[in-house]
Amino acid sequence: MTESSEAGSTAPDGPVRVYLVDDHALFRSGVRAELDRGDGREPAVEVVGEAGSVDEAVAGVAHLAPDVVLLDVHMPGGGGAEVLRRAREAGTEAVFLALSVSDAAEDVISVIRSGARGYVTKTISPRELADAVRRVRAGDAVFSPRLAGFVLDAFSDRPGAAAPVDPEVDQLTRRERDVLRLLARGYAYKEIAGELFISVKTVETHVSSVLRKTQTSNRYELSRWASDRRLV
Repeated sequence: MTESSEAGSTAPDGPVRVYLVDDHALFRSGVRAELDRGDGREPAVEVVGEAGSVDEAVAGVAHLAPDVVLLDVHMPGGGGAEVLRRAREAGTEAVFLALSVSDAAEDVISVIRSGARGYVTKTISPRELADAVRRVRAGDAVFSPRLAGFVLDAFSDRPGAAAPVDPEVDQLTRRERDVLRLLARGYAYKEIAGELFISVKTVETHVSSVLRKTQTSNRYELSRWASDRRLV
């Protein structure tokens, strides 16, 4: 856990104090540099700390009491949803904004259901990210353009209530979903292994598990299954 200021919340007109959570140190460094550089708008955005794991994140948020937590969705130890759950249980008043490479519908819905105020993808520009941070701190819900539709669809049947969890999707682990998405997009096993930094043997194991859990028998059926559930 890396800290750059003392704990405590700021006045509403002070800098927006941000805590950055992502398991890739290089990405954290880049985001921190961009936000700390500033975009000329007020209030300023200040990164007060960062973490690369769930445990570090929960401890850091509790200690520093930031205004906004920029939260990656996929991390070892339970991911962004676990950080949200544990931080809320600890009584944090921070606002959470998901910042992820994933634009999959179930990732968006999962983290919003867990309590995040918004969800933006890592293709966002530094200026747009700083603006998103200010907006969620002010009480707005912020989404990358195409992701807002996922949330509207999920909550439209019962206004004010979360959509029911899809048990068929929830039975898959995070890594199985990653493999499934790439497989459904036409990636070969070797390409999937390279993309996810795992062995081909591990890919084969995940595919076998996904086929069994989804009760499908080949790549074509599995791609249809994933498409029907908006996983690709």
